[in-house]
Amino acid sequence: MTEGTPEGVCPVLPSHGRVRPVAQVSITGGFWATRQAVNATATLAHCESWMERLGWLANFDRVADGTTAPDRPGWPFSDSEVYKLLEALAWETGRTGDPEAEVAIKRLTARVTRAQDPDGYLNTCFGHGEQRPRYSDLEGGHELYNLGHLLQAAVARLRTAGEDDLVRVARRAADHVCRTFGADGLPKICGHPEIEVGLAEFGRALGEERYVEQARLFLDRRGHGTLRDIPLGRAYFQDDLPIREAEVWRGHAVRALYLTAAAVDVAVERGDDELLRAVERQWERSVARRTYITGGMGSRHQDEGFGEDWELPPDRAYCETCAGVASIMVSWRLYLATADVRYTDLIERTLYNIIATSPSPDGRAFFYANPLHQRAPGRPADGTEVSPRAEGGSRAAWFDVSCCPTNVARTLASLGGYLATADGDGLQIHQYAPCAINTELPDGRRVAVDVETGYPETGTIRVRIAADEPSPWTLALRVPAWAAGATLITDGWARPVEPGMVEVRRAFRAGDVITLELPMAPRVTWPDPRIDAVRGCVAVERGPEVLCVESRDLPHAGGLDALAIDPLSGPRADAGGVRVRGRLPGHPDRPWPYPSATDSVDDTEWFDVPLRPYHSWAHRGPSSMRIWLPASLPPEGEQRA
Repeated sequence: MTEGTPEGVCPVLPSHGRVRPVAQVSITGGFWATRQAVNATATLAHCESWMERLGWLANFDRVADGTTAPDRPGWPFSDSEVYKLLEALAWETGRTGDPEAEVAIKRLTARVTRAQDPDGYLNTCFGHGEQRPRYSDLEGGHELYNLGHLLQAAVARLRTAGEDDLVRVARRAADHVCRTFGADGLPKICGHPEIEVGLAEFGRALGEERYVEQARLFLDRRGHGTLRDIPLGRAYFQDDLPIREAEVWRGHAVRALYLTAAAVDVAVERGDDELLRAVERQWERSVARRTYITGGMGSRHQDEGFGEDWELPPDRAYCETCAGVASIMVSWRLYLATADVRYTDLIERTLYNIIATSPSPDGRAFFYANPLHQRAPGRPADGTEVSPRAEGGSRAAWFDVSCCPTNVARTLASLGGYLATADGDGLQIHQYAPCAINTELPDGRRVAVDVETGYPETGTIRVRIAADEPSPWTLALRVPAWAAGATLITDGWARPVEPGMVEVRRAFRAGDVITLELPMAPRVTWPDPRIDAVRGCVAVERGPEVLCVESRDLPHAGGLDALAIDPLSGPRADAGGVRVRGRLPGHPDRPWPYPSATDSVDDTEWFDVPLRPYHSWAHRGPSSMRIWLPASLPPEGEQRA
């Protein structure tokens, strides 16, 4: 970018690709505007107050003042939470011009700046006083990981306000990394990928090729046993196989996905088709065999990681919120490179069922893990306590490892940057929300539209042309993979459209309206039979939302364990929401849980079971919950409702 000419809310801006992101998107109402407003008015200040209270911000002051002690509060990666908050604040100023966010950026930047060493090194856990030496624990120290988030915060500042003190701090840090770990420096990598994606995007934002080259060096070094082995194995770090040789994502899910996002960045900037194809191959198999119906990734608690193919237990699903953020980062980059709509389909699923699920309605409590089956209600959260556990069935105000709140904050603040793209011929809209989109095509034509919709409550999306353009251009709208039976209406004529991208090309005039009607009837979804944990179960979805049952909506609290539904009668939507026909057969207690034959009591009555969007579960207080519901057919000859 040219210094001093902000580009807008645009987290990813490759130098080339099939399409380019549109930064000038303002979400004006509806589902996501409500969440952006809560993020701005509550979550950002909430995050800063907790980091102040716990001493994570004061760590920077202690380094600056020379008073750092070995008992520094917080994990080694706590610096990164400050940087993710700065990134969120920067996107917020770009989105709304919020003066309070601007003041917070300057306040936090001043504290960070004072802690930076003269050679550009910046860390509050290593290298000062009696602390361990710099880069003495690359497996677990997170020094480079932290700096990666600093660089992403600087990208947000560059693209929304231009160069300032935060960007200059990041430049010095990036230069230090290149000197220390460049081709003639330490041939090492960080145990937690992130520096790679930070360097690549910072290099693109500044036009500094050497930062992209350093990202490439880090990527090429990984997978050769560079890091010390640990009980979880080198796959935990993705240091077991070179990126180009891997067939699927494995190990710690967030690490794997941050690394993959960087691989796409470098592949695009270097024209490395082999690397890009490797990432596409990994995405395909990981989505087909290691991803939950919610879009969640990571089925193992022991390493916050991917399991083997088809290892997708609902009750032990980890599905870390940060992995959802990272999944969106990967899929968006792949879409920009390839224009393949399956990537934006997954983004939609992840947004509504992971990102929207994490924060509470007031923006001051969060889910870290996102299980698909909560067997026992969590205890009511104490908003004054730090939660020591990533799971528990209740949203927590803060966590001992609190990476998810700031990751949600930066994603919501930058969400407009993921809604639309453009190419030489026109505009593509991928995610639906009431919004205003205004962009210039490469040949100078100005394209402006307003989107009117109640999505996901309704499936009607109206795109109103906001400016005359005498020459033809193409408006493309994404028809989600689940939306068989969608209809496009232009000039009063309706025609059926298939999932994928549907295009309308003509010379548009201000006031023209194109309407996309998506079918929003609830639908039953069956799992692949190779997913052992949910064989014999079904889920119910409506539009982009996965639905669930909560114990609060059943006749008695313990009923969720026994609940079975009739999948063939079909879920029904009415003014009260979505309902499915179910029953609660009795199961006698016995001294041994493995009888020779099942002996449930089948004379129970069928009744309507209310379903709720998964992202709203536990809003009413602790409850048990499940998405996958055992299927049970009525006796032959019994009439279905």
